[in-house]
Amino acid sequence: MTWAVWAPLIIPFLAVPAARRLAAALPPRPAALLLVAAAVTLACLSGAALALLAGAAVLRLPVVASLGHLSVPLLERIAPAAVPVGVVAAVAAGAVAVAVARVLHGHRAARARVSRELAGHSRAGDLTVLPDEGADAYALPGRPGGVVVTAGMLRGLDADERAVLLAHERAHLTGRHHLLLLLARLAAGAHPALRGLREPLAFQVERWADEAAAVAVGDRRLAARPVVRAALAASAAPAGRLR
Repeated sequence: MTWAVWAPLIIPFLAVPAARRLAAALPPRPAALLLVAAAVTLACLSGAALALLAGAAVLRLPVVASLGHLSVPLLERIAPAAVPVGVVAAVAAGAVAVAVARVLHGHRAARARVSRELAGHSRAGDLTVLPDEGADAYALPGRPGGVVVTAGMLRGLDADERAVLLAHERAHLTGRHHLLLLLARLAAGAHPALRGLREPLAFQVERWADEAAAVAVGDRRLAARPVVRAALAASAAPAGRLR
């Protein structure tokens, strides 16, 4: 087994802390894109490494070697230890596939659940107002998608604060932040070290939306107030809502 095969499985443990530190020094948009790019790249490389390790074990099997007409010198270059290592890699690859499938299934189920909850509620453009006295607001991606706000949240804000809140949630939609977060969740299923990128990515996309809201209203101090209230309400919201 060469270092080139093992490196993609080890590097994420070193690259994740470095990516987090670098992202913390960047503006929110490039920071979020950096974290996603790092997560996807490292996940793909680690997946390829698992495939190569499993493939080397398969090539050592006499049946496969005979079917492929592999020469003895070629087989001798593949160490006997490749078989047990390859078995472990195959099991790990299977676990990765299951984890990725579960993330995709959970994502679709959550979107379907939220869509059912919103069925029958009237929309005004891209805005859906729920007759709920609690304070909550979130962006709902997809078709038709839009911004969902509770009546209690709207009543707690003045006109300027409502404009900031809607600009913040719409920035999530225009920035396709749900896709960035989904990619990070999928990458985390491919390698345990990549779970460390999910939290900073969520923070950076919120900063990204904050910046967009501040630009939209032209007042950074005003932009901070309703967004903080919405974030506090969202922290206690039921699971399954897409932020």
